[in-house]
Amino acid sequence: MHDQNGMIKSNSNTFAVFYRLVDFATIQLGLFAAIFFYGVTYNQQYLIVSLLATLTFFFIAESFSLYRSWRTGYFKQIIFYSFLSWGIASIVVLSFLFFSKSSIVFSRVTIAIWFTLTYFVLVGWRYAFAKFLERIRAKGYNTRSVAIIGLTKGASRLIQQILDNPEIGYRIKAVYDDRTLDRIDASYHHLLDGSIEEGVAKARNNEFDAIYIALPMTAENRIKDILFKLGDTTANVQLVPDLFIYCLMNASMSHVGEIQTISVYNNPMLGANALLKRTEDILLSLVILTLIAIPLLFIAIGVKLTSKGPVLFKQDRYGLDGKKIKVWKFRSMTVAENANNVVQATKNDVRITPFGGFLRRTSLDELPQFFNALKGDMSVVGPRPHAVSHNEEYRKRVDYYMLRHKVKPGITGWAQVNGWRGETDTIDKMEMRIRFDLEYIRNWSLWMDFKIVLFTVFRSFNDKNAY
Repeated sequence: MHDQNGMIKSNSNTFAVFYRLVDFATIQLGLFAAIFFYGVTYNQQYLIVSLLATLTFFFIAESFSLYRSWRTGYFKQIIFYSFLSWGIASIVVLSFLFFSKSSIVFSRVTIAIWFTLTYFVLVGWRYAFAKFLERIRAKGYNTRSVAIIGLTKGASRLIQQILDNPEIGYRIKAVYDDRTLDRIDASYHHLLDGSIEEGVAKARNNEFDAIYIALPMTAENRIKDILFKLGDTTANVQLVPDLFIYCLMNASMSHVGEIQTISVYNNPMLGANALLKRTEDILLSLVILTLIAIPLLFIAIGVKLTSKGPVLFKQDRYGLDGKKIKVWKFRSMTVAENANNVVQATKNDVRITPFGGFLRRTSLDELPQFFNALKGDMSVVGPRPHAVSHNEEYRKRVDYYMLRHKVKPGITGWAQVNGWRGETDTIDKMEMRIRFDLEYIRNWSLWMDFKIVLFTVFRSFNDKNAY
């Protein structure tokens, strides 16, 4: 129902029911369409399988919060969790058919069509509906009125995000602050509507759908008082802690018994994410090692014929949580660099053999590291491992350097595909590499990994920084 400002009140519960109904219809109608297309007969067995798939999908979707409000979420996450939920449901169905020895009753082509068609429809209708909501929200419908208490730096960033993303459907109705105008950013003066007490009074009069408290963390008593007073309102109340003063790494709320804590530096690859990342590493490593088996043999012969010494060599590197690992490479130098004081390779380095130079320019010297990834010491994608002596040097000179070890080191990484590969002969270059490493850890996703792998393939043979 509209109010006089053309605003639609929160319908998240209605949408959740709607999403479930559409998903149920999609799974059932997808099976009917597959049966009709392939010309088989619908029977009780197909009904049982479709219900099993639906219940499994709903259970997995709930665990991924697929039916919560995605107003401020990312559509890529919705796509991924839809894919994962239906993928797990499909595996459950196939396992049921296998172990119940009833797979012979079903048409394999029909099941394959059903799985494929249902996935595309599950994603397709969500995409269409998301675009529809974005369009009507940009026009001022299905919005939520927002009040912000305290015009701090955190509030300024929040306001900018809301203004830059009208599709999320938040409309800033007012900002409240007790300071005089000369102490407040002039660009936000038009949003000011009075003191904090006036804002609290209007909130208790149910004039807002959501209230963001953006006072500094030092104002603990004031925040407690405001929260107590806002207990007499129906609006959603959220805190915007001024954590911008910290370098956050996958920050989230957690509990120790009944005590709430904020994890400031956290590994993004825990639980389900860790399983996904490990599965990705195993599958990619197996596929790539199978494809490059013959090239590996020819490279090994080339190394052996062009210079004295072993074909492979291993170096100490820091892995996950700063623990030492052994990293494998094809030897590209006349002298292995595993001394206490490692000298980084430079352009026209006399230690690099002619064949080794080719391997380094094309990154082929790093192919044995897929065995490291298969073993679990490394990942296919992650921050590139540095020599131990470099770690000890740069952790003293580059802020937050060791946070890159919150994840496993990778064969390729976000810094490398953005041009920060090769010699780090200045502190500025190392700082830029670390900046991209931390950006990767903060924003990690399977899609980001696949994008980095693709970029690596296309750029490996045209990398001016590799030598």
